[in-house]
Amino acid sequence: MIVITGGMGFIGSNLVLALNQGGHQDLWVVDDLTDGVKFKNLQTAEVQDYSHYEDFPEQLEASAACPEAIFHLGACSDTMEWNGQLMMRQNFEYSKRLLSYCLVKKVPFIYASSASVYGLNSSSQEIRKNESPLNLYAYSKILFDQVVRRVLPDAHSPIIGLRYFNVYGPREQHKGKMASVVLHFNEQLLASGKIRLFEGSETFRRDFIHVDDAVKINLWFLEHPEKSGIYNVGTGQSRSFTDLAQVVLDFHGRGTMEFVRFPPELAGHYQAFTQADLTQLRSAGYADPFTDLIAGVRHYLAWLNH
Repeated sequence: MIVITGGMGFIGSNLVLALNQGGHQDLWVVDDLTDGVKFKNLQTAEVQDYSHYEDFPEQLEASAACPEAIFHLGACSDTMEWNGQLMMRQNFEYSKRLLSYCLVKKVPFIYASSASVYGLNSSSQEIRKNESPLNLYAYSKILFDQVVRRVLPDAHSPIIGLRYFNVYGPREQHKGKMASVVLHFNEQLLASGKIRLFEGSETFRRDFIHVDDAVKINLWFLEHPEKSGIYNVGTGQSRSFTDLAQVVLDFHGRGTMEFVRFPPELAGHYQAFTQADLTQLRSAGYADPFTDLIAGVRHYLAWLNH
């Protein structure tokens, strides 16, 4: 059995479906279905069991069966959430409990970190001096990464932290304001004929990675249990928000860009540039190419608008 926390979420549901395609149906999905619409992400999937995330740790510890691996993707991912008790309980304490179980049982543990830990730093090499989180979400992630760094030297099973950059693709509609800008641009264009961008967006650059590539990296580490560490998950190429908006406009063959004032409350709290340093990922042996941005966005837009 393979466990996927956050298995009805964005990356998690795509991972579940990819595991199905690889012949795995013995999947234990963990999530929070308070927002029941997320069931649609797995309506065609084969899973063996489901647990609410609050019940799962006790059920796992009481189970006689030991998972083949745990993919820990569940988290509070709202970068505007400032409830420290909520964030640290869900993202930090919960992750520590699962890590402790995996260390004792020698179960591979592959978990979601975030590129947000780099804050305003232009370098994304996975070293401590580059890490300066701008919000509570990012802080919860770097705090757990530091726990992992401390236990890695004595661990007898794989621990993999994946720092996701800007992931886009199918099955993210439930994320609302935290969904990718591709989804937001598409919805804005359909609603008003315009895509709204902040003034200066031609200079704001992010590393956009298709969810299929993010899933492939997860599966690669599952197949290489000799690897451990914290790795960036991006393409290594940054593109501007205006580049991305133009792909959406070209796909629909209509519409314009509208530039709005940059919110002053975001000053000093906004990552204007991200680009994954892939040196460590490539050195680990992951050699697959990444989906071209234009092709990936067009494929996603076709899925959204079918």
